[in-house]
Amino acid sequence: MDKPQIIGIGLEGLIGSRIRQLLENEINFVSLGINEGIDITDPSTLAKIKEYGQADYVLHLAARTDVDGCEKEKELAEESESWKTNVVGTKNIAQICNETGKKIIYFSTDFVFDGKKPRGESYSEEDLPNPINWYAVTKYEGELEVEKSGADYLILRTAFPYRAEFDKKKDLLRSIKERLEGGEVIDAVWDQYFCPTFIDDIAQAFKKLIEYGAFGIYHVVGSDVLSPYEVSIKITEEFGLNKGLIRKVSRKDFFKNKAARPFNLALRNDKIEKLEIRMKGFEEGLKEIKNQISKIKNSN
Repeated sequence: MDKPQIIGIGLEGLIGSRIRQLLENEINFVSLGINEGIDITDPSTLAKIKEYGQADYVLHLAARTDVDGCEKEKELAEESESWKTNVVGTKNIAQICNETGKKIIYFSTDFVFDGKKPRGESYSEEDLPNPINWYAVTKYEGELEVEKSGADYLILRTAFPYRAEFDKKKDLLRSIKERLEGGEVIDAVWDQYFCPTFIDDIAQAFKKLIEYGAFGIYHVVGSDVLSPYEVSIKITEEFGLNKGLIRKVSRKDFFKNKAARPFNLALRNDKIEKLEIRMKGFEEGLKEIKNQISKIKNSN
């Protein structure tokens, strides 16, 4: 049986590169990016997608994700680079998918919600987004462009993805771990909550959702709801680092003069769990990361 072909835009990034690495024996990935002359804000460059008639899917991971960097562009509105990339670029990809009969798989974010639900409550796919910073506005507008494009679609919302290694960008886990290993004091927010997500689980969920022919919006996040402070403590416990370097700070103080951050971004996985897709909790993910780091060291 031939492997399915998936066109990937943004496959060189934190999530995309790991999805490709884990699934390349089962899926034929075609990477279209800057090196192939692709500029998602220029629809004419996306005509290249038409050359791949066998590909049934376009995986869209390209985005501007710097929350505070996006916020600085807010006054530029639709002239901002974040809008052009996250909204116009997504619209262009969705339109070419509609024209060619391909399914768009769009990665979105937990930030589309305002986080105002009380601690202990969580957001389902049925909850109405209400973004409170410019990055989140552009990602939600991207979702809306996908939904109204006429193309078959899958929108996957994820949160704070982490992995064992990636040279181009540090995720939250590796940033905290490396700073603690260097003896740095960490300011860790205690009054904000989210679902850190193991990228290897995202890859497996991605594969199964394709196999099931899933349609619509799915939350694909880790099974634990934690504060950055709790995340930092768990990292010290798993890797034998100094808890004394972690300093509790409030969300108000930590994000002063920065983009607004939602309080409670607990997302529910009920919908994917019905498809027998299980996402690891943070401690499970950390143990797997530790094993992978050990194997990487031993192979070098």
